[in-house]
Amino acid sequence: MSYKELKSLYYGNNEIYAQEYLNRFNSEETIKLNFYIGENQAFFMENSEVMKMAFNIAKLDKEIGNLCGELPGVAIGQYSRKCLIDEIVITNKIEGVHSSRKEIGEALDILESQSKSKGKHQRFVSLVNKYLKLINQENISLESCGDIRDIYDEVFLEEVIHEEPRNKPDGEIFRKEVVTVHSETDKVIHTGLAPESRIIEAMTQALDFLNDDSVEALFRVCIFHYLIEYIHPFYDGNGRLGRFILSYGISNTLTPLISFRISETIKENIKAYYKAFDTCNDQRNLGDLTPFLLMQLKMIFAAMAELEKSLLEKLATWNKYEEAIEKQCDNFELLRLYSFLIQAALFSEKGISMIELQQNMKLSNYMIKNLMYKIPEDMIVVKTKKKFKFYSISLERLNTIILEDSVEAIQKAE
Repeated sequence: MSYKELKSLYYGNNEIYAQEYLNRFNSEETIKLNFYIGENQAFFMENSEVMKMAFNIAKLDKEIGNLCGELPGVAIGQYSRKCLIDEIVITNKIEGVHSSRKEIGEALDILESQSKSKGKHQRFVSLVNKYLKLINQENISLESCGDIRDIYDEVFLEEVIHEEPRNKPDGEIFRKEVVTVHSETDKVIHTGLAPESRIIEAMTQALDFLNDDSVEALFRVCIFHYLIEYIHPFYDGNGRLGRFILSYGISNTLTPLISFRISETIKENIKAYYKAFDTCNDQRNLGDLTPFLLMQLKMIFAAMAELEKSLLEKLATWNKYEEAIEKQCDNFELLRLYSFLIQAALFSEKGISMIELQQNMKLSNYMIKNLMYKIPEDMIVVKTKKKFKFYSISLERLNTIILEDSVEAIQKAE
Protein backbone atom coordinates (compact mmCIF):
# COMPACT_ATOMS: atom_id res chain seq x y z
CA MET A 1 0.00 0.00 0.00
CA SER A 2 1.40 3.38 -1.03
CA TYR A 3 2.26 5.76 1.81
CA LYS A 4 -0.40 8.45 2.23
CA GLU A 5 0.80 12.01 2.65
CA LEU A 6 -0.45 13.75 5.78
CA LYS A 7 -1.27 16.89 3.83
CA SER A 8 -3.70 14.87 1.70
CA LEU A 9 -5.72 14.18 4.89
CA TYR A 10 -5.87 17.85 5.84
CA TYR A 11 -9.12 18.63 4.00
CA GLY A 12 -10.91 15.59 5.43
CA ASN A 13 -11.94 14.87 9.00
CA ASN A 14 -9.86 16.96 11.43
CA GLU A 15 -9.86 14.27 14.10
CA ILE A 16 -8.65 11.59 11.67
CA TYR A 17 -5.95 13.96 10.40
CA ALA A 18 -4.73 14.76 13.94
CA GLN A 19 -4.88 11.12 15.08
CA GLU A 20 -2.94 9.88 12.05
CA TYR A 21 -0.23 12.45 12.74
CA LEU A 22 0.02 11.36 16.37
CA ASN A 23 0.07 7.68 15.39
CA ARG A 24 2.94 8.29 13.00
CA PHE A 25 4.91 10.70 15.19
CA ASN A 26 4.71 8.38 18.23
CA SER A 27 5.20 5.09 16.36
CA GLU A 28 8.05 2.74 17.26
CA GLU A 29 8.95 2.84 13.56
CA THR A 30 9.55 6.60 13.67
CA ILE A 31 12.91 8.38 13.73
CA LYS A 32 12.63 11.93 15.12
CA LEU A 33 15.12 14.59 14.10
CA ASN A 34 16.42 17.52 16.12
CA PHE A 35 15.24 19.71 13.25
CA TYR A 36 12.05 21.67 12.55
CA ILE A 37 10.15 22.16 9.32
CA GLY A 38 8.42 25.42 10.17
CA GLU A 39 6.77 24.80 13.52
CA ASN A 40 6.85 20.99 13.29
CA GLN A 41 9.56 18.62 14.41
CA ALA A 42 10.85 16.62 11.44
CA PHE A 43 10.47 12.85 11.44
CA PHE A 44 10.34 9.89 9.11
CA MET A 45 9.07 6.33 9.40
CA GLU A 46 11.03 3.13 8.89
CA ASN A 47 7.83 1.38 7.86
CA SER A 48 7.46 -1.77 5.73
CA GLU A 49 7.51 0.20 2.45
CA VAL A 50 10.73 2.00 3.38
CA MET A 51 12.40 -1.18 4.64
CA LYS A 52 11.39 -3.14 1.55
CA MET A 53 12.98 -0.47 -0.66
CA ALA A 54 16.14 -0.59 1.45
CA PHE A 55 16.25 -4.40 1.16
CA ASN A 56 15.79 -4.28 -2.63
CA ILE A 57 18.53 -1.65 -2.93
CA ALA A 58 20.95 -3.76 -0.86
CA LYS A 59 20.19 -6.84 -2.95
CA LEU A 60 20.68 -4.98 -6.24
CA ASP A 61 23.86 -3.35 -4.93
CA LYS A 62 25.36 -6.79 -4.37
CA GLU A 63 24.45 -7.83 -7.93
CA ILE A 64 26.01 -4.66 -9.36
CA GLY A 65 29.15 -5.22 -7.28
CA ASN A 66 29.44 -8.72 -8.73
CA LEU A 67 29.00 -7.39 -12.28
CA CYS A 68 31.70 -4.77 -11.71
CA GLY A 69 33.94 -7.58 -10.49
CA GLU A 70 33.47 -9.45 -13.78
CA LEU A 71 34.73 -6.52 -15.81
CA PRO A 72 38.46 -5.91 -16.30
CA GLY A 73 39.91 -3.13 -14.17
CA VAL A 74 40.68 -1.00 -17.21
CA ALA A 75 37.09 -1.28 -18.46
CA ILE A 76 35.48 -0.35 -15.15
CA GLY A 77 37.87 2.59 -14.80
CA GLN A 78 37.01 3.83 -18.28
CA TYR A 79 33.29 3.37 -17.66
CA SER A 80 33.50 5.23 -14.33
CA ARG A 81 35.13 8.15 -16.14
CA LYS A 82 32.39 8.16 -18.76
CA CYS A 83 29.64 8.06 -16.12
CA LEU A 84 31.35 10.82 -14.09
CA ILE A 85 31.25 13.12 -17.14
CA ASP A 86 27.56 12.33 -17.67
CA GLU A 87 26.76 13.05 -14.01
CA ILE A 88 28.43 16.45 -13.98
CA VAL A 89 26.89 17.56 -17.29
CA ILE A 90 23.40 16.53 -16.13
CA THR A 91 23.58 18.00 -12.60
CA ASN A 92 24.65 21.29 -14.17
CA LYS A 93 21.88 21.08 -16.75
CA ILE A 94 19.23 20.66 -14.04
CA GLU A 95 20.30 24.07 -12.70
CA GLY A 96 20.48 25.66 -16.16
CA VAL A 97 24.30 25.68 -16.26
CA HIS A 98 25.71 24.75 -19.66
CA SER A 99 28.68 22.40 -19.55
CA SER A 100 29.58 20.22 -22.51
CA ARG A 101 30.99 16.71 -22.33
CA LYS A 102 34.09 18.16 -24.01
CA GLU A 103 34.59 20.76 -21.25
CA ILE A 104 34.22 18.19 -18.47
CA GLY A 105 36.46 15.74 -20.32
CA GLU A 106 39.17 18.36 -20.74
CA ALA A 107 38.97 19.26 -17.06
CA LEU A 108 39.39 15.57 -16.26
CA ASP A 109 42.37 15.33 -18.63
CA ILE A 110 44.05 18.26 -16.88
CA LEU A 111 43.63 16.64 -13.48
CA GLU A 112 44.77 13.21 -14.66
CA SER A 113 47.93 14.66 -16.22
CA GLN A 114 48.49 17.11 -13.32
CA SER A 115 48.99 19.78 -15.99
CA LYS A 116 47.90 23.39 -16.20
CA SER A 117 47.25 23.02 -19.92
CA LYS A 118 49.89 25.62 -20.82
CA GLY A 119 48.54 27.98 -18.19
CA LYS A 120 45.03 28.11 -19.63
CA HIS A 121 42.34 28.19 -16.98
CA GLN A 122 39.81 25.43 -17.51
CA ARG A 123 36.21 25.68 -16.26
CA PHE A 124 34.89 22.98 -13.96
CA VAL A 125 38.34 21.64 -12.92
CA SER A 126 37.51 21.98 -9.20
CA LEU A 127 34.09 20.38 -9.72
CA VAL A 128 35.57 17.42 -11.60
CA ASN A 129 38.34 17.09 -9.02
CA LYS A 130 35.78 16.76 -6.24
CA TYR A 131 33.79 14.14 -8.14
CA LEU A 132 37.01 12.20 -8.76
CA LYS A 133 37.24 11.73 -5.00
CA LEU A 134 34.10 9.61 -5.27
CA ILE A 135 35.80 7.23 -7.71
CA ASN A 136 38.92 7.09 -5.55
CA GLN A 137 36.89 6.60 -2.33
CA GLU A 138 38.59 9.60 -0.70
CA ASN A 139 37.16 11.04 2.48
CA ILE A 140 35.37 14.40 2.32
CA SER A 141 34.74 15.99 5.71
CA LEU A 142 31.09 16.77 6.49
CA GLU A 143 31.31 17.57 10.18
CA SER A 144 30.72 21.31 10.40
CA CYS A 145 29.24 24.36 8.66
CA GLY A 146 32.80 25.27 7.71
CA ASP A 147 33.08 21.96 5.82
CA ILE A 148 29.96 22.79 3.81
CA ARG A 149 31.38 26.21 2.95
CA ASP A 150 34.74 24.66 1.99
CA ILE A 151 33.04 22.30 -0.48
CA TYR A 152 30.99 25.17 -1.87
CA ASP A 153 34.02 27.43 -2.30
CA GLU A 154 36.15 24.73 -3.90
CA VAL A 155 33.53 23.33 -6.25
CA PHE A 156 30.78 25.84 -6.99
CA LEU A 157 31.73 29.39 -5.97
CA GLU A 158 33.70 30.30 -9.08
CA GLU A 159 30.91 29.19 -11.41
CA VAL A 160 28.24 30.92 -9.29
CA ILE A 161 30.18 34.21 -9.46
CA HIS A 162 30.69 33.68 -13.19
CA GLU A 163 26.91 33.40 -13.62
CA GLU A 164 25.99 36.28 -11.27
CA PRO A 165 28.59 38.09 -9.08
CA ARG A 166 25.90 39.28 -6.66
CA ASN A 167 25.27 35.67 -5.60
CA LYS A 168 28.59 35.40 -3.82
CA PRO A 169 27.94 34.44 -0.15
CA ASP A 170 28.05 37.58 2.01
CA GLY A 171 27.64 36.15 5.50
CA GLU A 172 30.12 34.80 8.02
CA ILE A 173 29.71 31.34 6.46
CA PHE A 174 26.56 31.38 4.35
CA ARG A 175 24.27 34.23 3.20
CA LYS A 176 22.93 37.27 5.05
CA GLU A 177 19.77 38.00 3.12
CA VAL A 178 16.58 36.05 2.40
CA VAL A 179 16.46 33.86 -0.71
CA THR A 180 13.40 32.40 -2.40
CA VAL A 181 12.85 29.56 -4.84
CA HIS A 182 10.44 30.25 -7.70
CA SER A 183 8.39 28.01 -9.94
CA GLU A 184 8.43 28.25 -13.75
CA THR A 185 5.54 30.71 -13.45
CA ASP A 186 7.58 32.83 -11.00
CA LYS A 187 5.49 31.76 -8.00
CA VAL A 188 7.42 31.59 -4.71
CA ILE A 189 7.48 27.91 -3.73
CA HIS A 190 10.06 28.01 -0.94
CA THR A 191 11.87 30.55 1.22
CA GLY A 192 15.23 29.53 2.63
CA LEU A 193 15.92 29.92 6.33
CA ALA A 194 17.04 33.30 7.65
CA PRO A 195 18.86 35.04 9.27
CA GLU A 196 22.32 33.48 8.96
CA SER A 197 22.35 32.51 12.65
CA ARG A 198 19.29 30.32 11.95
CA ILE A 199 21.00 28.83 8.87
CA ILE A 200 24.07 27.94 10.94
CA GLU A 201 21.93 26.43 13.71
CA ALA A 202 19.86 24.36 11.26
CA MET A 203 22.89 23.21 9.26
CA THR A 204 24.62 22.11 12.46
CA GLN A 205 21.52 20.10 13.39
CA ALA A 206 21.36 18.59 9.88
CA LEU A 207 25.04 17.60 10.01
CA ASP A 208 24.57 16.05 13.46
CA PHE A 209 21.83 13.89 11.95
CA LEU A 210 23.98 13.01 8.90
CA ASN A 211 26.69 11.72 11.26
CA ASP A 212 24.34 9.83 13.60
CA ASP A 213 25.44 6.19 13.23
CA SER A 214 22.35 4.95 15.07
CA VAL A 215 20.31 5.62 11.90
CA GLU A 216 20.67 3.61 8.67
CA ALA A 217 23.31 5.35 6.52
CA LEU A 218 21.28 5.40 3.30
CA PHE A 219 18.31 6.98 5.12
CA ARG A 220 20.58 9.68 6.56
CA VAL A 221 22.00 10.48 3.12
CA CYS A 222 18.53 10.83 1.58
CA ILE A 223 17.05 12.90 4.41
CA PHE A 224 20.11 15.17 4.55
CA HIS A 225 19.59 15.92 0.86
CA TYR A 226 16.15 17.28 1.74
CA LEU A 227 17.45 19.23 4.75
CA ILE A 228 20.19 21.05 2.85
CA GLU A 229 17.71 22.09 0.15
CA TYR A 230 15.20 23.18 2.82
CA ILE A 231 17.84 25.32 4.55
CA HIS A 232 19.06 26.72 1.19
CA PRO A 233 22.27 28.14 2.72
CA PHE A 234 23.50 30.00 -0.38
CA TYR A 235 22.00 32.39 -2.88
CA ASP A 236 22.74 30.02 -5.75
CA GLY A 237 24.28 26.58 -6.30
CA ASN A 238 22.27 24.82 -3.57
CA GLY A 239 20.89 22.18 -5.93
CA ARG A 240 24.31 21.28 -7.33
CA LEU A 241 25.79 21.25 -3.82
CA GLY A 242 22.97 19.01 -2.53
CA ARG A 243 23.29 16.53 -5.39
CA PHE A 244 27.07 16.37 -4.99
CA ILE A 245 26.74 15.53 -1.28
CA LEU A 246 24.01 13.01 -2.17
CA SER A 247 26.38 11.37 -4.69
CA TYR A 248 29.16 11.34 -2.11
CA GLY A 249 26.91 9.72 0.48
CA ILE A 250 25.76 7.08 -2.01
CA SER A 251 29.38 6.34 -3.01
CA ASN A 252 30.17 5.61 0.66
CA THR A 253 27.08 3.46 1.16
CA LEU A 254 26.69 1.56 -2.12
CA THR A 255 28.88 0.56 -5.08
CA PRO A 256 30.60 3.89 -5.99
CA LEU A 257 29.62 3.71 -9.67
CA ILE A 258 25.97 4.16 -8.65
CA SER A 259 26.75 7.69 -7.43
CA PHE A 260 27.37 8.77 -11.04
CA ARG A 261 23.89 7.78 -12.20
CA ILE A 262 21.69 9.67 -9.74
CA SER A 263 21.40 13.05 -11.51
CA GLU A 264 20.26 11.40 -14.73
CA THR A 265 17.47 9.59 -12.86
CA ILE A 266 16.47 12.81 -11.07
CA LYS A 267 16.34 14.67 -14.38
CA GLU A 268 14.15 11.95 -15.92
CA ASN A 269 11.80 12.13 -12.90
CA ILE A 270 12.15 15.83 -12.11
CA LYS A 271 8.43 16.38 -11.42
CA ALA A 272 8.34 13.65 -8.77
CA TYR A 273 11.58 15.05 -7.31
CA TYR A 274 10.19 18.58 -6.93
CA LYS A 275 6.79 17.30 -5.79
CA ALA A 276 8.42 15.46 -2.87
CA PHE A 277 10.15 18.70 -1.82
CA ASP A 278 6.87 20.61 -2.09
CA THR A 279 4.99 17.99 -0.06
CA CYS A 280 7.49 17.96 2.79
CA ASN A 281 7.85 21.77 2.80
CA ASP A 282 4.07 22.13 3.18
CA GLN A 283 3.15 22.93 6.79
CA ARG A 284 0.06 20.73 6.45
CA ASN A 285 2.41 17.75 6.15
CA LEU A 286 3.48 18.41 9.76
CA GLY A 287 7.19 17.63 9.36
CA ASP A 288 6.72 14.11 7.94
CA LEU A 289 9.72 13.49 5.64
CA THR A 290 8.77 9.91 4.77
CA PRO A 291 7.38 10.91 1.32
CA PHE A 292 10.75 12.44 0.41
CA LEU A 293 12.67 9.42 1.71
CA LEU A 294 10.52 7.05 -0.34
CA MET A 295 10.91 9.17 -3.47
CA GLN A 296 14.69 9.28 -3.04
CA LEU A 297 14.98 5.53 -2.39
CA LYS A 298 12.88 4.80 -5.48
CA MET A 299 15.12 7.04 -7.59
CA ILE A 300 18.26 5.37 -6.27
CA PHE A 301 16.78 1.96 -7.05
CA ALA A 302 15.78 3.13 -10.56
CA ALA A 303 19.32 4.45 -11.15
CA MET A 304 20.74 1.14 -10.00
CA ALA A 305 18.40 -0.85 -12.24
CA GLU A 306 19.52 1.20 -15.27
CA LEU A 307 23.16 0.74 -14.28
CA GLU A 308 22.72 -3.02 -13.94
CA LYS A 309 21.03 -3.17 -17.35
CA SER A 310 23.88 -1.18 -18.92
CA LEU A 311 26.56 -3.35 -17.29
CA LEU A 312 24.83 -6.58 -18.33
CA GLU A 313 24.55 -5.39 -21.93
CA LYS A 314 28.17 -4.24 -22.05
CA LEU A 315 29.43 -7.43 -20.40
CA ALA A 316 27.50 -9.62 -22.87
CA THR A 317 28.72 -7.51 -25.82
CA TRP A 318 32.32 -7.62 -24.59
CA ASN A 319 32.20 -11.42 -24.25
CA LYS A 320 30.67 -11.71 -27.73
CA TYR A 321 33.43 -9.61 -29.30
CA GLU A 322 36.15 -11.42 -27.38
CA GLU A 323 34.89 -14.79 -28.62
CA ALA A 324 34.75 -13.49 -32.18
CA ILE A 325 38.37 -12.31 -32.07
CA GLU A 326 39.58 -15.54 -30.48
CA LYS A 327 38.32 -17.40 -33.56
CA GLN A 328 40.38 -15.11 -35.79
CA CYS A 329 43.63 -15.00 -33.85
CA ASP A 330 45.85 -17.40 -31.87
CA ASN A 331 48.62 -14.96 -30.89
CA PHE A 332 48.35 -14.42 -27.11
CA GLU A 333 49.77 -10.87 -26.99
CA LEU A 334 47.75 -9.82 -30.04
CA LEU A 335 44.60 -11.16 -28.38
CA ARG A 336 45.41 -9.05 -25.31
CA LEU A 337 45.78 -5.95 -27.49
CA TYR A 338 42.48 -6.70 -29.21
CA SER A 339 40.85 -7.04 -25.77
CA PHE A 340 42.06 -3.62 -24.59
CA LEU A 341 40.90 -2.01 -27.83
CA ILE A 342 37.48 -3.64 -27.49
CA GLN A 343 37.19 -2.44 -23.89
CA ALA A 344 38.12 1.08 -25.01
CA ALA A 345 35.40 1.02 -27.68
CA LEU A 346 32.74 -0.20 -25.25
CA PHE A 347 33.60 1.61 -22.05
CA SER A 348 35.79 4.62 -22.77
CA GLU A 349 34.85 8.18 -23.62
CA LYS A 350 37.79 8.63 -25.98
CA GLY A 351 39.77 5.38 -26.32
CA ILE A 352 42.98 4.11 -24.74
CA SER A 353 46.35 5.86 -25.05
CA MET A 354 49.65 4.23 -25.97
CA ILE A 355 50.93 4.95 -22.45
CA GLU A 356 47.92 3.14 -20.94
CA LEU A 357 48.48 0.20 -23.30
CA GLN A 358 52.13 0.01 -22.24
CA GLN A 359 51.21 0.12 -18.55
CA ASN A 360 48.51 -2.54 -18.82
CA MET A 361 50.21 -4.89 -21.27
CA LYS A 362 53.68 -4.48 -19.72
CA LEU A 363 55.11 -4.13 -23.21
CA SER A 364 57.23 -1.46 -24.89
CA ASN A 365 55.90 1.11 -27.32
CA TYR A 366 57.82 -0.66 -30.10
CA MET A 367 56.27 -4.08 -29.34
CA ILE A 368 52.72 -2.69 -29.17
CA LYS A 369 53.11 -0.85 -32.47
CA ASN A 370 54.36 -4.07 -34.08
CA LEU A 371 51.25 -5.85 -32.80
CA MET A 372 49.04 -3.06 -34.15
CA TYR A 373 50.48 -3.58 -37.64
CA LYS A 374 48.97 -7.08 -37.53
CA ILE A 375 45.45 -5.70 -37.06
CA PRO A 376 43.62 -4.77 -40.27
CA GLU A 377 43.79 -1.02 -40.78
CA ASP A 378 40.02 -0.64 -41.08
CA MET A 379 39.55 -2.19 -37.62
CA ILE A 380 41.56 0.36 -35.63
CA VAL A 381 39.89 3.63 -34.67
CA VAL A 382 42.30 6.47 -33.82
CA LYS A 383 41.26 9.74 -32.20
CA THR A 384 43.72 12.59 -31.80
CA LYS A 385 43.29 14.90 -28.83
CA LYS A 386 45.82 17.64 -28.12
CA LYS A 387 48.50 15.79 -30.13
CA PHE A 388 47.87 12.55 -28.21
CA LYS A 389 46.43 9.50 -29.93
CA PHE A 390 43.75 7.28 -28.42
CA TYR A 391 42.94 3.87 -29.84
CA SER A 392 39.93 1.59 -29.96
CA ILE A 393 38.42 -1.04 -32.25
CA SER A 394 35.73 -0.56 -34.89
CA LEU A 395 32.64 -2.23 -33.42
CA GLU A 396 30.98 -1.96 -36.82
CA ARG A 397 33.80 -4.02 -38.34
CA LEU A 398 33.56 -6.55 -35.50
CA ASN A 399 29.83 -6.90 -36.09
CA THR A 400 30.54 -7.68 -39.74
CA ILE A 401 33.01 -10.40 -38.72
CA ILE A 402 30.47 -11.93 -36.33
CA LEU A 403 27.79 -11.89 -39.03
CA GLU A 404 30.15 -13.49 -41.57
CA ASP A 405 31.06 -16.21 -39.05
CA SER A 406 27.38 -16.90 -38.38
CA VAL A 407 26.58 -17.17 -42.10
CA GLU A 408 29.54 -19.48 -42.61
CA ALA A 409 28.44 -21.69 -39.71
CA ILE A 410 24.90 -21.95 -41.12
CA GLN A 411 26.20 -22.84 -44.58
CA LYS A 412 28.43 -25.55 -43.15
CA ALA A 413 25.51 -26.98 -41.15
CA GLU A 414 23.43 -27.18 -44.32
